[in-house]
Amino acid sequence: MESFLQNPLISAYVAPLVGFLAFVIVGWFVAGIVRRTIRSNLERTEFDVTLTRFVSNLTYYVILIVALIAGLQKFGVSTASFAAVLGAAGLAVGLAFQGALSNFAAGVMLVVFRPFTVGDVIEAAGARGKVYAVQLFTTEIDTPDNRRITLPNSDVFSSKIENVTYHDTRRVDVAVGTDYPADLGATRQVLVDAAESIDDRLPDEDVVVYLDSLGDSAIHWAVRVWATTDDYWAVREQLTREIKTRLDAADIGIPYPQMDVHVDSVNGAGPASSDAAPSASSTRSA
Repeated sequence: MESFLQNPLISAYVAPLVGFLAFVIVGWFVAGIVRRTIRSNLERTEFDVTLTRFVSNLTYYVILIVALIAGLQKFGVSTASFAAVLGAAGLAVGLAFQGALSNFAAGVMLVVFRPFTVGDVIEAAGARGKVYAVQLFTTEIDTPDNRRITLPNSDVFSSKIENVTYHDTRRVDVAVGTDYPADLGATRQVLVDAAESIDDRLPDEDVVVYLDSLGDSAIHWAVRVWATTDDYWAVREQLTREIKTRLDAADIGIPYPQMDVHVDSVNGAGPASSDAAPSASSTRSA
């Protein structure tokens, strides 16, 4: 065993390699401990969650890189030459990893300009969901059906970002169509009563009911109330239900689009059919 350890090849190559790997593994453990410590301490002080996760991940990779360079220096590799090699390969690495570098730069911009924070519901880069974390290179969001979507930071930063939950309140809009024979004044009053009956709406904000347009088969109305962001979907559902219930009670119909079909004469044989009656019309749902 002693002669094996005294072998020139072992002492020259294997022992430094084992020592280097051990040094890197220790650095990896230390980086993980530091990352968890930073995250737990900052979260305990109610520090911003987005910045907390970004800083803890950045610290983790910095420690790994420092451990790698220190390990090379300790076990016989000149860091000066190592830095020279990195500098010589910098252009090639930059070209090869330009996507990763742009994602990192975009991640820094997202943390600095703060268009959203962890916990916000956003729509960006073709995806919609609640922000889970802004990593060094990616942004992670959770969809309403509990799917995790990972987006490159550059795609998020370069796209239009809609922060759905940025404000504490939101306007609830419900569109409804009524029959043409229905009285406009009576219809407006029914819709106002339906909106004012919603308990969870914000009472300080006025109810708005206005005549939107005259459609092909219906008179289009818009009903608007305000609610807190947390109550948005509940208020929208309550308002829609109240509108339908009160219009039915007032005998005001909600029509659906319909299409009358007319058949022209064939080879002069006369009309195959007259104008179709409404009951015989081909219909399609909205």
